[in-house]
Amino acid sequence: MGRSTKKGPYIDERLEKRVEELNRQRQKKVLKTWSRRSTIAPEFVGHTLAVHNGRKFIPVYVTENMVGHRLGEFALTRTFKAHGQAEKATASPTGKS
Repeated sequence: MGRSTKKGPYIDERLEKRVEELNRQRQKKVLKTWSRRSTIAPEFVGHTLAVHNGRKFIPVYVTENMVGHRLGEFALTRTFKAHGQAEKATASPTGKS
């Protein structure tokens, strides 16, 4: 269930202030944040945010398509190891079965 529309999107205040300050200074620095639950606002477009995934910071470059999504969606917390593939039966090098 999503957040109520009458409440509006949740954006961490500290993160929002830091991005506004960078916009005023016209700088493009990487901002570290632990706030995975924050919604991406249009002011974040063009910035790189380092989002913590529980172990390390994952750099996320914000584009227009990401607006409205959460920061945590782009910094995965689990690594997927591919399932083992069945080995094909190979002929023995001597030709004997």
